Amino acid sequence: MLEPPRLAATTMFLWMLAWSWVPMTESAIGVNWGTVSFRKLKPSTVVDLLRDNKIPKVKLFEAEPDVLKALMGSGIQVMVGIPNEMLPLLSSSPAAADLWVRQNVSVYMGKGGADIRYVAVGNEPFLKSYDGQFQNLVMPSILNLQQSLVKANLAGPIKLVVPCNADAYESSVPSQGAFRPELTQIMTQLVQFLNSNGAPFIVNIYPFLSLYDDGDFPQDYAFFEGTTHPVTDGSNVYTNAFDGNYDTLVAALSKLGYGQMPIVIGEIGWPSDGAIGANITAAKVFNQGLISHVVSNKGTPLRPGAPPMDIYIFSLLDEGAKSTLPGGFERHWGIFSFDGQAKYPLNLGLGNKELKNAKNVEYLPSRWCVASPSSDLSNVANHMRIACSVADCTTLDYGGSCNGIGEKGNISYAFNSYYQLQMQDSRSCNFDGLGMITFRDPSVGDCHFLVGVTDKGSDSSGSRITYHWFGFIRGFFLVPSSSETVRIYK
Repeated sequence: MLEPPRLAATTMFLWMLAWSWVPMTESAIGVNWGTVSFRKLKPSTVVDLLRDNKIPKVKLFEAEPDVLKALMGSGIQVMVGIPNEMLPLLSSSPAAADLWVRQNVSVYMGKGGADIRYVAVGNEPFLKSYDGQFQNLVMPSILNLQQSLVKANLAGPIKLVVPCNADAYESSVPSQGAFRPELTQIMTQLVQFLNSNGAPFIVNIYPFLSLYDDGDFPQDYAFFEGTTHPVTDGSNVYTNAFDGNYDTLVAALSKLGYGQMPIVIGEIGWPSDGAIGANITAAKVFNQGLISHVVSNKGTPLRPGAPPMDIYIFSLLDEGAKSTLPGGFERHWGIFSFDGQAKYPLNLGLGNKELKNAKNVEYLPSRWCVASPSSDLSNVANHMRIACSVADCTTLDYGGSCNGIGEKGNISYAFNSYYQLQMQDSRSCNFDGLGMITFRDPSVGDCHFLVGVTDKGSDSSGSRITYHWFGFIRGFFLVPSSSETVRIYK
């Protein structure tokens, strides 16, 4: 039997150990690096962009070789994703799990290699809209992959995690949060696994989509500037959607007996174009408010003084090849435009007061394709439809930055988007004689007519047409959820 002083010391140690699950230090800010784009910067250019902005963590949706090679030796911590469509194979075949680890993790590790810290098994596999398609594949995949990491002597430094959508839990007030009934068993198994391996629970939270999907959602509640529509939950008052959503998850984890489990925000952000409410001003206000809120270490009512362990902003760069079924905004989540240029001043709390632009970006010549002023444009509709089915015209959508530039302006924007995608091939500006090349920038106000970047030396060095269609067939998933998020990925 322990003597009283030792008993007290042991009790204190166990208490501190339990609380050690909740990070009491400042959150780390990372970014999601998606690559669903027609024209991608060289991976090395993007890695330099990350380093110049002192971004210490990056989350990838797939194990792309050129991206992982570029991250080798960078010192940037990496989370590598496994697409949902791989879960049937990984859940049923330990050999497939071994092969995946060898080809996508082991080969990049070691001295001077990539600093891979997490492998994300699936992406929001419990979404309601999947109707249970991946639900029973997650844990078998995790167990096979864990054994593969053990065999590779990587089970210590690399943790398996599962990014979940916020529709995995529900409640009218945060303190009553609970996982959906059909997920209780799988979530219990998941958090037990995460707990035993020292891994965090990862959740994606999107106040923008709550606002976009629900006309009655209070706009000011989506931001961090205070609200006239607070949510009162007993003695706790919530003034922003993020805190309310986060604490709903905390309560759900508590009901399973893991109320102190660390939480990482896998995706959160605000789009800057392509829809009503998606604009530069709103994106800046939201992202800066989020960062300031998190790095203040204020925490939330259910976890005061304990903010999320990490936050990965969605997203680093715009991705102009993503499907627009959920809305044109899906191509405009980046804090940087597709060419690595900052869209607005943003202090990430990482040492730089503002974002630094990508360096040594190789642009095409300064020329544009516009509608010929001398042409009869009455039969242009089919040309516009073809151009916009290939290129990105989402800024022309209602609420977009180019929506108000007039009919001829819309035609010119569509023509130019296609022309730049085709690497300024003069034939791509013909449109049966309706288009013409100009060396005078046709941009109007906030509507910017883009000039493309070259793909020399990048991963997109195939032919234009081959690359374009590859972008459309590689497996983008459109997943509308109930009220919290609509995700596209892979």
